[in-house]
Amino acid sequence: MLTYQDCLDLCGFTDEEILAIGEHEHIPDMLALEFAQYVVRLPDGSLQIRRIILDDIQSERASGHAERADRLELVLRHFIATHPERSNR
Repeated sequence: MLTYQDCLDLCGFTDEEILAIGEHEHIPDMLALEFAQYVVRLPDGSLQIRRIILDDIQSERASGHAERADRLELVLRHFIATHPERSNR
């Protein structure tokens, strides 16, 4: 049986990226990983994931969680750097 870590190692995402997606979509980590794998393969999938992380950043800032928002900005930067195909539109 594959573990979450096994799947994470194969997917090309970081744990922080998957956690951000799971939090945004209100789904468990393993489902977030599967969701991310599916979405990133869509024509504008990288843009969709970028938007999810941006929404999380805005939500954290609005809630007064500046430290969490700062960490998510690093997550977003990493995502854009590692998935450049359409992240910069």
